[in-house]
Amino acid sequence: MIPKIRRGSRTYGLLAYLYGPGRRDEHTDPHLVASWDGFAPDPGRDPEATLARLARALDLRVVQAGDRAPAQHVWHCSVRTAPGDRHLSDAEWGEVAGRLVRATRLAPEGDPDGCRWVAVRHADDHIHIVATMVRGDLRRPRMSYDFKRAQAECRRIEKEWGLRRLNPGDGTGAKNPTSAERFKAERTGRDRTPRETLREAVRRAVAGAATEEEFFTRLHEAGLRVNKRLAPSGDVLGYSVALPGDRNRDGEPIWFSGSKLAPDLSLPRIRRRLEAAPLRAEADGRPRGSETETTAPHRPRPAQARRDAVQAAEHAADVLGANDDAGAAQLVGIGELLDGLAQTAPSSTRRELAEAARAFERATRSHVRAEQADYRALRSAARGIIRAGSALGRGEDGGTTAMLLSTLALVAIAAARWHSARHHAQQAAASREAAAHLRVAYQAAAHAPMKALREQGRSLPAPVREDHAARIRAALPDRAARMSGEPGWDALLATLDQAERAGHDSAALLERAVGMRELATAENANHVLVWRLRHLAGLPAHPNPPRRNRAAGSHTSRPRSEHSASIRRTPPVQPTPASSSHRPTRR
Repeated sequence: MIPKIRRGSRTYGLLAYLYGPGRRDEHTDPHLVASWDGFAPDPGRDPEATLARLARALDLRVVQAGDRAPAQHVWHCSVRTAPGDRHLSDAEWGEVAGRLVRATRLAPEGDPDGCRWVAVRHADDHIHIVATMVRGDLRRPRMSYDFKRAQAECRRIEKEWGLRRLNPGDGTGAKNPTSAERFKAERTGRDRTPRETLREAVRRAVAGAATEEEFFTRLHEAGLRVNKRLAPSGDVLGYSVALPGDRNRDGEPIWFSGSKLAPDLSLPRIRRRLEAAPLRAEADGRPRGSETETTAPHRPRPAQARRDAVQAAEHAADVLGANDDAGAAQLVGIGELLDGLAQTAPSSTRRELAEAARAFERATRSHVRAEQADYRALRSAARGIIRAGSALGRGEDGGTTAMLLSTLALVAIAAARWHSARHHAQQAAASREAAAHLRVAYQAAAHAPMKALREQGRSLPAPVREDHAARIRAALPDRAARMSGEPGWDALLATLDQAERAGHDSAALLERAVGMRELATAENANHVLVWRLRHLAGLPAHPNPPRRNRAAGSHTSRPRSEHSASIRRTPPVQPTPASSSHRPTRR
């Protein structure tokens, strides 16, 4: 059950809309279901009643109060049941209206001087409550936190009546588009409202930005109109943005300040983010990231940037798993990383990554503040991904994308647990939604590299396969039997074999990968271990398929003398040029 509260000054105008046909003839059979005394005139059912008569009855105390009445004296609350809920009867909607005006202190229980109000129904799934905010004693009602109180009462009604129980908010969510904004978007053929489009564009401009100047430059480069609010000294106090061509009836641009887009997009909040996790800038004035800017000459930059981001994401998962307040900062960094990925994703994953970033945006905001928490690694990773540019959906770009998405899906689940432990219902739900989108994107990105690894694993001689399977059983005695029948088993065997041939102790490497974090929340433990191992060992994320004409007996699980010089043992995490070659090892 979803309440939305607004204030206004025209009682008659609001009633005319509620009893009218609607903007698109969507209003049917408008009528009262409840009122302050049960005897208010109903223009919908009583032929002798008029809108003017009902408006006068509601405004009686407003007129009597004169100058003491508030300018915005109309309180308007729409209440809608969730999709899939049963249709409530008029009597039930009347009870909902009565409970809400009592909960918000418009008309307290047993108070004869409560405000006047009516509830109008013109659709199956919602009502509108209209009240005038002057009491019978001509004082204003005490209505602090009316929205929070209405939300709490709706949660109680859902529980008592068996309706779909929605997640309570905590006041940190971004403002939803108004009905007028949605109708305008439909008329103009837009998929999303300007408010939503601008919010995403500003969020992406912040991701990985090193300076305030770079943030504003990115806004201009995104094609937005930008208006800076300046102090007499010339200092920037705030900003607002508008979409080109989005104008009001007077032909003027429709501006949205950062704080109207989302609480954390105001200029002071953006400045605090830049100061809390500063990034380095180039000497020539062009902003630049740090570690993620370094790329080996033989590896595509998008692939290197994604590989570098895996380590930062793994660290964020560890912090969230510790379940302390430092996780709040990591969530902000993960949000930036997702925004960076969504901007540079190939077409095969772009849509799902954009949806994941939009969903996770809600998970980045709560009342928890992490003091002195360092999330520069995540901001730097986001910056590296953005500066590396668009990634291909194939080859090493595609493989490293799958490697990073595998980690981010688990990070999103860790975020859901972190929020759930603090009773942040909306943020936890947003984290789970983001995880679902990330898993879909992962399946698309991982298809080609997993197929190549699966073929390589199946081509291994039986004794070699059994050796690696024994190592997996030793490391995961409770899960290995189940994992052997799940997708990705052959790819895991191939990865262990390639790590061993590159000079690693495959058993020790596997133990390290398993010990990095629990696997219970993984949708497929084989896939998670494949990417952890390949990252730790510095193996290429997208190996070439095996050669079909190789003799099975020529395989050996250890590096052979004739090629041991060309395959160097790689240190953990940091890959070497030799280990990242796309050319398969000759056997």
